[in-house]
Amino acid sequence: MKNLEENFKLAKKQDRRGHKALYDMFSAKMLAISNSYVNNLHDAEDILMNSFFICFSKIDECREWKSFPFWLRKIVVNNSINFIRKSKNILYTDVEINELGTIDEDWEEVDEINMDEIFSKMPDGYRLIFNLYVFEEKKHHEIAEILNISEGTSKSQLSKSKKWIADFLKQKKDEKQYAQ
Repeated sequence: MKNLEENFKLAKKQDRRGHKALYDMFSAKMLAISNSYVNNLHDAEDILMNSFFICFSKIDECREWKSFPFWLRKIVVNNSINFIRKSKNILYTDVEINELGTIDEDWEEVDEINMDEIFSKMPDGYRLIFNLYVFEEKKHHEIAEILNISEGTSKSQLSKSKKWIADFLKQKKDEKQYAQ
């Protein structure tokens, strides 16, 4: 953490060494976060570079070094969402689903869960809402506001994403059993 504090202070002074050190510390994780939203490594790399440009341009807005990782993550997530809004026309179904999809036993019986594979095959709308709800810990009303959709649509898409993951895991389990 001492490195983070020192490099944050250097970066606040627009010192290139501080910028590079922060980039080296956080770029891999932020790239993974962006890629989990956009599902395209090249686009995620562009988003990452843009995010660091914004970060270093507005670093004075981040008051203390302890909050820097969270502040940077917010920039990356927002840039990823904006990219999706501009480049993809995502259709959300505005249907309320009362029965939540369950993943329970399917998770337990799969030896190895490859999240990259799951996210690469998951439909964009499901992935976007799943990420915001699960990883960013946003509430449905916040997701609705961010994506300009109804709260019901957010709930529906989350439910459908859980069902999609459960079906995906069941299919993987069946394929594995069939191969044996």
